[in-house]
Amino acid sequence: MNIGEKFPEINAQNQHGTNIDFKKILGTKNIVLFFYPKDFTPGCTKEACNFRDNLEGFNSFNCEIIGISSDSEKRHLSFSNKYELNYNLIADSNQELRKLFKVPRNLFGLIPGRVTFVFNEKGVCIGTYNSMSNAEGHISYALNCLQKK
Repeated sequence: MNIGEKFPEINAQNQHGTNIDFKKILGTKNIVLFFYPKDFTPGCTKEACNFRDNLEGFNSFNCEIIGISSDSEKRHLSFSNKYELNYNLIADSNQELRKLFKVPRNLFGLIPGRVTFVFNEKGVCIGTYNSMSNAEGHISYALNCLQKK
């Protein structure tokens, strides 16, 4: 997904098995959608917890945070509970969302990529950040995008 593209129509459930109604979110809130490789790994845990710890800053920009990995809903729920994550996680077990958002794989295609997308209230992509090694950079980049919009 590139800057300027519209948020695609998707249907997804969060870690609690509840459907996320993107049609209700789009048009009313900004969205930060972050793809990460795997629950409970050091870099992914750090990134997820940093989004949690900065939620107040995202809320000040009327923003919905959503994390996506190929882990199951059950694993997401366990991850969310253990680290008290205060936002939605989506299970992308068949990797359809990764393909739809064109998230590249890393390390010779062995590891799912870590990419963050920032969408404005109109559902237009206003920023993308791709870095496997700088998990904290995803948060500062997203906040910066929202501040500039």
